[in-house]
Amino acid sequence: MRKWNFCAGPAVISEEVLAEVKEELLEWGDSGMSIMEMSHRSKIYDGVATEAKQDFKDILNIPESHDVLFLQGGATHQFAMVPLNFGSKEASADYIVSGSWSKKAVSEASKVTSINTIASSEDSGFTSAPSPDSWAITKDAAYVHYCPNETIQGVAVHSPPTLSKPLIADMSSVILSEPIDVSKFSLIYAGAQKNIGPAGLTMVIIEKELMSMENESLPNILRYSKHSESDSMLNTPPTFSWYMAGKVFKWIKKSGGLDFFREQNHRKASSLYAYIDNSSFYTNPVSFENRSIMNIPFILADSNLDTKFLEEAEQEGLLNLKGHRSVGGMRASIYNAMPVEGVNQLIDFMKVFEAKYG
Repeated sequence: MRKWNFCAGPAVISEEVLAEVKEELLEWGDSGMSIMEMSHRSKIYDGVATEAKQDFKDILNIPESHDVLFLQGGATHQFAMVPLNFGSKEASADYIVSGSWSKKAVSEASKVTSINTIASSEDSGFTSAPSPDSWAITKDAAYVHYCPNETIQGVAVHSPPTLSKPLIADMSSVILSEPIDVSKFSLIYAGAQKNIGPAGLTMVIIEKELMSMENESLPNILRYSKHSESDSMLNTPPTFSWYMAGKVFKWIKKSGGLDFFREQNHRKASSLYAYIDNSSFYTNPVSFENRSIMNIPFILADSNLDTKFLEEAEQEGLLNLKGHRSVGGMRASIYNAMPVEGVNQLIDFMKVFEAKYG
């Protein structure tokens, strides 16, 4: 029996999607083989891949000025690929640090280019994010990089700034949770294992003009333009993850698109935050204006009860609520595929636990 999975990633996938995949797993259509066994150069797989790409573009209303790439390596690979292509020791890049992932992005990028950390909330323990109004953009910066949603700390920057510099964003844990204005960004990257599907796939939305400015001395596998020219098939792509992503895109469209998920995600988050805020037993450390709608950390009044909380939650079918090892406490990741019912059951359990031990 399936339970409620609050894991930060790899994360919950729609049961409807999983059921479809199960039906097709042994044989796709009447092809005589599984989609996993099929050549990525085949006519059948080309149709699957092309349709998935178009659905993704439709969902996000991606303008013709941008291309979509289906890559490998995760967001961590992008930490290096971005500065390798668009930075240099001569041209600096501006980074905003609002949590663990943007801090890691700085660490990786600083190995290949000159980095300016123009805003950071590390001194406050990443319980907030620097407001875009406070970002002092460097005059000669090649690009500006930030993370709109920090998965570990549950810290979000909800509105992107309008900049004269190329804006690059790690949207791994927030992409497809609500509509975004893609035209404000020169490059968006996102690991698939949060809101899209299984691990192994990385989505990249890149402005064609930015692609033309990449470092041409890099090996082809590290150049965005070469992946674009080959329709993301410069080498064998993660075919199964791409296929499953296409299933999720169809499910998002069928459910009502990003307007539907924006309403549902804000409703789920608001319910959980409201309960936490009205409790003397649980607290959320994040400043109100920077609270994530995807990853909600909370702390028990007595940390000695953490293990008991996790054990009893699991007995009730509430899985993977342990906070990241670097911050402790609890964390509920409530991506698109987590229904309202799952969040309500978590709140009901938290009430019972508080009544018992509070």
